[in-house]
Amino acid sequence: MHLPGNTFLVSGGSSGLGAACVRMLAAAGANAVIADLNVDAGQRLAEELGANVLFVRTDVSDEASVRETVTKACQFFGGLQGSIQCAGILHAEKTLGKTGPHSLAAFQKVIQINLIGTFNVARLAAEAMSKNAPTAGGERGIIINTASISAFEGQMGQAAYAASKGGVASLTLPLARDLARLGIRVVAIAPGTFDTPMLAGTPDAVRQSLAEQVPFPPRLGRPDEFAALTRHIIENEMLNGAVLRLDGALRMDPK
Repeated sequence: MHLPGNTFLVSGGSSGLGAACVRMLAAAGANAVIADLNVDAGQRLAEELGANVLFVRTDVSDEASVRETVTKACQFFGGLQGSIQCAGILHAEKTLGKTGPHSLAAFQKVIQINLIGTFNVARLAAEAMSKNAPTAGGERGIIINTASISAFEGQMGQAAYAASKGGVASLTLPLARDLARLGIRVVAIAPGTFDTPMLAGTPDAVRQSLAEQVPFPPRLGRPDEFAALTRHIIENEMLNGAVLRLDGALRMDPK
């Protein structure tokens, strides 16, 4: 799929990996819809990048909110050809800690946003894409979800986060198979440790330790590297039903 002139919804597009994808899309001549709860950051980014970028306040876990965003994207730009899901939250808590068992409410919140939110956006975006005229190759759309290497090597205290991202990884193939007849591809990226706002409050010593654990390059990933992979996925029609690790050969230790 080509980028120029096509429209892509980016959940979590106000910051971090999502914002990098929005910038990449705008630079490539595509239209981008920032779907995020962070109104100030989302509006600033949209104003900075110009008329081809639209911000819509969106709660990915709420059906009505996402439906409204998809509708606005189609009305404003004339259609929707792609969706990149970057919205997500972190949570660290042991299954049984010094104060008792893991909070059930916290576990449910992480699953609701990271997993159910991802599926919610994917299914509603797919509905809009199914109405597109196919390209010469029969393609109508592309969905890119964000998993994590924690889906495969969850650390101590990551039960909720790893479960949510494991679900995103496991969604990839069945979604791709479900949507194949419509010409809609589905791919997931499983990033390692990236320099995003999620790590912004982490002490420098911890950030340095995380960087040194990456075999090569021994540093945190850059959001623009994530965005570069999303662009390749969009443009490479043969990529479908895959979970692609982007981690510098990092394999997470237990803690």
